[in-house]
Formats: sequence, C-alpha cells, structure tokens
Amino acid sequence: SERLVWEVVFESDLEMEYERGAITTQEFYDAFCARTKTRPDREALLLAASDIFELNESIVPLVAELRDRGHRLGVLSNTNESHWNFILERPFPMVHDMFELYALSHEMRATKPDLAAYKAAAELANVAPKQIFFTDDRFDNVEGGREAGFDAVQFVGVAALRDQLVARGVCDN
Repeated sequence: SERLVWEVVFESDLEMEYERGAITTQEFYDAFCARTKTRPDREALLLAASDIFELNESIVPLVAELRDRGHRLGVLSNTNESHWNFILERPFPMVHDMFELYALSHEMRATKPDLAAYKAAAELANVAPKQIFFTDDRFDNVEGGREAGFDAVQFVGVAALRDQLVARGVCDN
C-alpha cells in the first residue's frame, strides 16, 4: 500500500541510509522488499522512486550566465545513486553542460546540513569554504553552509538570487 511504502522509505532510516551512501542500491532494494514483503521489479521501483524531478527552467538562464562569465559551478546535493543516475540519463542536459563538479551525499558519505558534507564539497572544489557561494531552498542547509564558512543564502526565487549575486558583483542587473 502507499502508506506502507511511505513508512518503509520515509519514516524509517532507509532513505537516509541510501542518501548517505551507507547502503548500496541493491541493499536499498533488498531492504525495501524485506520490509514490504514484496518483490517488485527492481528497475521499475527505482524509476518510480526517481521520476520525481522537474527542471526549474527559470533558473537556466542565470546558471548559463554564470557559466559564460567563467564562474566554476558545482552541485552539492543530498541524493542517492538511483536519483543521480536518473538525472544524468534524463532530459536535464544543463547538469552535464553547466556544472563542473558534483558533491553528492551518497558518494561523500555525508548529507547536508552535516558539516562533513560542506567540508567534503570544499575539498572536492579545492577551494577554501569562504570562496564558495552556496544557495539551497532549505534554511537548515543554508545555515549548515554558513557554519561551514560558505557565503550562503536561501533560494526563494531566481530574481532574489540574482539580486544576491548582483550585490556580490557576480552578475549585472
């Protein structure tokens, strides 16, 4: 049932273990099957769990502008292997075309807002935390970024983000 799936995935530690890289995709699947006493097609389950993403088209021009101005762009994401593979295989070409590095929780073994995630991202970027501008729609993740030394602001919309970047001399009005 939908309720059982919700309980197994979101009300237990299963989702976080998978996002944190503590378990593999196969271990996630096996745990899901054991806890639900079902055995759905593995690929169908992973697709159903991953087909939740939509491109925020309003941000694409700003990201392209930043890239065209020569700014290094990266992704710091709480994500699991299945979700990341879905994004890379589906119609999200901007992920390939506009971002230089990917700090992914399941690979770093740390999730935002844990300080370890930000530290690992800064190490991956090979820059000091204070050199990183970070935005996230979740306030707790922004606070985590600030605690790690990032210049961090909450994403509330493209216009507000542009204003923040203009104030820092990164973009034109």
